Amino acid sequence: MKLLIVDDDPGLRKSLGMLLSEDGHEVQAEERASSALERLRTEPFDAILCDVRMPEMDGLTFLRAYRERGGGGLVIMMSAYGGEDAAISAMKEGAYDYLPKPFRADEVRLTLRKAEERERLRGRVAALEAEVARFHDRGLIAASAPMRRVLELATRVAPHPTTVLITGESGTGKEVIARAVHRMSPRRDQAFVAVNCAAIPEQLLESELFGHARGAFTGAVSERRGLFDEADGGTLLLDEVGDLPAPLQVKLLRVLQEGTLRRVGETRERRVDVRVLAATARDLDADVPAGRFREDLFYRLNVVRLHLPPLRERPEDVDGLALALIERLRARTGRHLVFGEGVLAALRRRAWPGNVRELENAVERAVVLAPGDVLELSLFPDTAVHAGGAAPGGGPSSLKSTVAAAERAAIEQALARADGNRAAAAQVLDVSLRTLYYRLRALGIE
Repeated sequence: MKLLIVDDDPGLRKSLGMLLSEDGHEVQAEERASSALERLRTEPFDAILCDVRMPEMDGLTFLRAYRERGGGGLVIMMSAYGGEDAAISAMKEGAYDYLPKPFRADEVRLTLRKAEERERLRGRVAALEAEVARFHDRGLIAASAPMRRVLELATRVAPHPTTVLITGESGTGKEVIARAVHRMSPRRDQAFVAVNCAAIPEQLLESELFGHARGAFTGAVSERRGLFDEADGGTLLLDEVGDLPAPLQVKLLRVLQEGTLRRVGETRERRVDVRVLAATARDLDADVPAGRFREDLFYRLNVVRLHLPPLRERPEDVDGLALALIERLRARTGRHLVFGEGVLAALRRRAWPGNVRELENAVERAVVLAPGDVLELSLFPDTAVHAGGAAPGGGPSSLKSTVAAAERAAIEQALARADGNRAAAAQVLDVSLRTLYYRLRALGIE
């Protein structure tokens, strides 16, 4: 650790400094508390060993001044006077520990070892809290095993410049996980730029991505920086990359391979330093052999793949997502919003074909329609029907009932063929075991 000794006794400063230096610490010393305070304004220390009795300013006054200023180093007080009362006074003022003089070398070593371990634990806790904060987002609730695996892989790949392909159905939170990868990367303080490749007309997309020179085409009255330039030093998310037109696939491949780009209407290459993340709801594994997506670009993008499972395959996450959404809506509306009885259970049973985005819309709609602060089940009509309710007169719910009955029959038949073995029944039905468990619970099949 980096240590500062504050004591008016030159002999103690020298002997204690030698002892601590031999143990591998970096040691500095000050004779007066006032000069130590001045030094601490500009130079941080992990721990400070300070005498209580000193001329001009005593140790406890020094400690109060240091803490009032926001000093974060551990302070260990030393004194030959006062005994237990002095130790208690020092602790009340914010000292980490107290060493009575004269002290043995082993006492000092043990005290500093404990201080070092405490700081290491504090650092670890801070890192874990930061990690939790990064993941506490509407799309990053990970109570389920599939999402925990996704987040673990995202954490491992984030520090590297590797290209990442993020796949999953619409609404599963692909941009959210992309932002999380950026926040965990060394580029976190640089720009994060996202572009939806399917939302921009093909004739404008090249200029949007790579920029253009003045006069490059009709209407190009000035030079324009592209999104790769905007993201230089940071991260660029190419959302819906599967919809990228074939000519731009070639140009993107060159940027990824060479780290250079050419603006529309220019002949010279420009170097860019951009970490590219790509996201798509399309099945690129099928698009490549069908000729809809370049194979070489696919392999360049698919260095590491993060596949986000649909919400129906991770019902364990629904509670956390819904509670995170209502917490955010509480802050936005100033209302004391709570879910009514049975709502969370009903939300878990719903298949959510629109995934997290659909869940978010359903909760927000309920908040808008709720006469008070309690979100009752009646405010989630689709969920109530799916959970077993029925519309008057057997209207819209009759189709759902028919589908549910057919699904129940298929599952029960598969279980009978497999002698009750759920893993074998899942294979018969061509679904994952997790999906089968979810459907069993939703349909009330024991």
